[in-house]
Amino acid sequence: MTGQGKLTRLAGPLMIGLLLWQGASAAPTAPAVSYGVDADTFHPVKEQHGMVSSVDATATQVGVDILKQGGNAVDAAIAVGYALAVTHPQAGNLGGGGFMMLRTASGRTTAIDFREMAPTRASRDMFLDGQGNADSKKSLTSHLASGVPGTVAGFALANKEYGTMPLSRLIQPAIKLASKGIVVNQALADDLKVYGKEVLINHPNSKAIFYKADGQPYARGETLVQRNLAHSLTLIASQGPDAFYKGAIATQIDEEMAAHGGLISKVDLAKYQAIERKPISGTYRGYEVFSMPPPSSGGIHIVQILNILENFDLAKMGFGSADAMQVMAEAEKYAYADRSEYLGDPDFVKVPWQALTSKAYAKSLAQQIDVNKARPSSEIKPGKLAPYESNQTTHFSVG
Repeated sequence: MTGQGKLTRLAGPLMIGLLLWQGASAAPTAPAVSYGVDADTFHPVKEQHGMVSSVDATATQVGVDILKQGGNAVDAAIAVGYALAVTHPQAGNLGGGGFMMLRTASGRTTAIDFREMAPTRASRDMFLDGQGNADSKKSLTSHLASGVPGTVAGFALANKEYGTMPLSRLIQPAIKLASKGIVVNQALADDLKVYGKEVLINHPNSKAIFYKADGQPYARGETLVQRNLAHSLTLIASQGPDAFYKGAIATQIDEEMAAHGGLISKVDLAKYQAIERKPISGTYRGYEVFSMPPPSSGGIHIVQILNILENFDLAKMGFGSADAMQVMAEAEKYAYADRSEYLGDPDFVKVPWQALTSKAYAKSLAQQIDVNKARPSSEIKPGKLAPYESNQTTHFSVG
């Protein structure tokens, strides 16, 4: 090599840390070793027989263990769900609800709706203050904010119809985690410091679990034991969902609500049922798409947004390009406008899902999108569905 050389650090985000030698008259030479730079930019995980992904590594491992023991995907999902009730109390818990999309070995796709439901005594104005204004504390942090939980019922339905292992076996890992304790991670520690000081500290039962004797929340690296949760999980494992909806747990929920102005009663809990529903379906450039039906709004609008995007050459625009991001953002604005007008619980309102997922309707929205100019959301109103709503139905009554 001739001339003065210098070390230069590449500044690109995918190449940080690579050092190249730039010589004044260096001749190009083949690398001494095939380093595989392309593969080093990201590290996808690949498996042939199954995979589990969740927000928490410990809960994820619970699911992997179930698969290794011969359980199917539904078994693993249930075990992960119960484990998250212990390891991720911010969202994974027995007092919430959710949706499950699954595809059977025979190729049938179905959806299980176990979303929380409003208690019987819920009313239109329950979240308003004395002046008729919305009170965020009532709707977010009070006992009024709680819906009738669906998680336990949903997992039980999934287990009965599509699982292969006993429910009690799937709950055992969660019981062990709750009774022996988990190591608090940074995310939980941060949430306890912020949300905990705003809400949990005001509730004696919650404070007793997530706060130490010195009044401080559990910090990262400390061990959090949840004996009461372990007891509840043990009851569900031994007695099934009735322990939660009709037994001792239901009684405690009823008493807690009655003492603090909540509305959930033992009758509400006993009446709760998870429901199996037909998924929303569509196509995108030849691929079949299945998504959650109402009361989820996201499922319909995933199909709607994909239908809109089908009218644009995203590949030509380039992944992550300004044009592609513009088109996607505008498509989402139109979908969200429709969400505000047409979506709701199908047990109480008619949701025009056929019209919202119509290719023709999506094309009419796509024609309103300007690739070069963002349209303010305030100008985008719910679409006119009349031309796309089928009239091929009738109704009659016999008295």
